[in-house]
Amino acid sequence: MRYAEIKYCDIANGVGCRTSLFVSGCTHACPGCFNEIAWDFSYGEEYDGDVEERIIESLRPPYVAGLTLLGGEPMEPEHQRVLVELLERIRRELPEKTVWCYTGDVLEDLLDDSSPRRTEVTDRMLACIDVLVDGPWVQDLHDITLRFRGSSNQRLIDLPATLAQGELVEWVDESVYATRGVF
Repeated sequence: MRYAEIKYCDIANGVGCRTSLFVSGCTHACPGCFNEIAWDFSYGEEYDGDVEERIIESLRPPYVAGLTLLGGEPMEPEHQRVLVELLERIRRELPEKTVWCYTGDVLEDLLDDSSPRRTEVTDRMLACIDVLVDGPWVQDLHDITLRFRGSSNQRLIDLPATLAQGELVEWVDESVYATRGVF
């Protein structure tokens, strides 16, 4: 797997100060995508043990809330097989950190045994994610008032609650932000 960029102290892609890993490679190719350069699976740098170590170390300070996975597409089958190890390590070593994942897939496809997006490690990966931002970017549904998503079809899913209850549970933002500017 390759990655396009790592942002340390990112505040745009989830709650709090985060480390954001932008993987390279995406087959969705959403028109108007903000990160089209990362569609190419060969773009960027090779992800290896040294990169993983830098990510883990970047998460250790108490002011860092957690890790965000973006792309490209973190849920590409070949990416899942690499990223699951990182996520399980975070859960073991830094259980207080949150994990957010942005995907152009929808959760229902990731849970569907007949979906080509589902792999032998999908359940393990989903078990490590706190908030899943799912759904493709749709340019006609772009809305700059939405927090942590770009188009209104995308959902912010509280993944632990969803998996425990067997039905979709939306992530609930802090009330000051949930008003979307209405006072």
